[in-house]
Amino acid sequence: MPAMTTSPRRAAPSKPTSRLQLSTKLFYGFGSVAYGVKDNGFAYLLLLYYNQVLGLPQIWVGAGILIALVIDSISDPIVGYASDNLNSRWGRRHPFMYAAAVPVAISYYFLFSPPAGLSDGALFAYFVTIAVLVRTFITFYEIPSTSLVSELTDDYDERTSLVSYRYFFGWWGGLTMSVLAFSVFLQPDAEHSVGVLNKTGYRQYGLAASALMVFAILVSAIGTHRHIPNLKSPPERKGGGLSRTVSEMRETFSNRSFVVLFISGIFWAMAAGLSAALNIYFTTFFWELSSDQISTIVLANFISAAIALVVSPVLSKNLGKKTAAMTIGATALTLAPAPILGRLIGWMPENGSPWLMPILVGHSIIEIGLIIVTSILVSAMVADIVEDSELSTGRRSEGMFFAARSFVQKSVSGVGIFTSTIILGMIDFPRDAQPGEVPAEVVSNLGKVYIPIILLLYGAGLACIGPYNISRETHAENLKQLAAATND
Repeated sequence: MPAMTTSPRRAAPSKPTSRLQLSTKLFYGFGSVAYGVKDNGFAYLLLLYYNQVLGLPQIWVGAGILIALVIDSISDPIVGYASDNLNSRWGRRHPFMYAAAVPVAISYYFLFSPPAGLSDGALFAYFVTIAVLVRTFITFYEIPSTSLVSELTDDYDERTSLVSYRYFFGWWGGLTMSVLAFSVFLQPDAEHSVGVLNKTGYRQYGLAASALMVFAILVSAIGTHRHIPNLKSPPERKGGGLSRTVSEMRETFSNRSFVVLFISGIFWAMAAGLSAALNIYFTTFFWELSSDQISTIVLANFISAAIALVVSPVLSKNLGKKTAAMTIGATALTLAPAPILGRLIGWMPENGSPWLMPILVGHSIIEIGLIIVTSILVSAMVADIVEDSELSTGRRSEGMFFAARSFVQKSVSGVGIFTSTIILGMIDFPRDAQPGEVPAEVVSNLGKVYIPIILLLYGAGLACIGPYNISRETHAENLKQLAAATND
């Protein structure tokens, strides 16, 4: 059995790393397909499926998602700490990655295949239980896998490139399943005139998504396995128990740059959860798009992810991560609500107009591209905190830092999703709604309430990045000091 070990001594150095082979980037990035599939399904399909298709009250669904996220988020720091300190012949990260593959796939399938005939109470309990399992199992893969970015390379710009591949495959994985969902599985049939209300289609989607998730995880774990001898080893641990563990976690999380990104992440996660949960309502009821039209918009976002893959490393190299993230983030904040605002003030074409789809598709490509670039740069900024923290603590805590980021995204985005159900209830959005039959005032109120909330949340998150203080020069100095300490 692998042993858990720790001590204040510095982690054993790995071989020097700077530039990585393309194959390493591809294998590392491909694993995020699993997370992308899960995240896309939770964000865009789960609320609609359990509310409009299975008939659970929307406030129940929102509460269930929030409960599942909060319970699951507890696993993030536990897995992060465990993977930082695991001592095994397969290193610190890979045992978790291999172990997660099959449980992730099985639990995700059952999330979209609940037993028939359950009462509302039983369905709610089933929903929360399976959602917790899915999120917990994906944590056992995602946290250790993401943490590899700081171990595979210590180069400031190469880390941005590596993270770019992870986001690229994450988005492409999620988008692929979205396209399949709307264009293949969630199509109208004899019993369902509206494709997104096709119950059988969700079960078929769940099966296909589960197969893709287990494949992606195993390919990534096997593809990066050869790097295990060159990765960091955990420091030797000599007791201390729970009090020492808590003390180390507190010391790790006191890093200034981490704190500001953590706070920023709180606001962005709330905004992302709210935006994702309401997206299907905007496309289906605000713009009255068909499943095929929704698929077209989703398909266009493949372009966004490809643009971000190329652009992010260039911006990192020429502007630095912090400056680039704030510049691109501010641009995204300005453009995000533009079509909805345009409709409210009468500047957008009417639903059904031949001009509507080109505008929505073009806007989506730009907006999503900017959001992905910002996310890549911020994640690369998290990777650089590892050495900054190691200087003061003597420990490398990749898992802890990325676990904390995941904790925010999971737990706080649940608040955003729950807020979406409150908004829907506040504007009296009808249950079992059909496109074109929702009162115009209700549809308009959806946009009026959404815009100021989303601008406030994203704006607050952007402002919080300001105090982050790790630049290219700072990172180089940190590496220099760590090398000197190791040689001593």
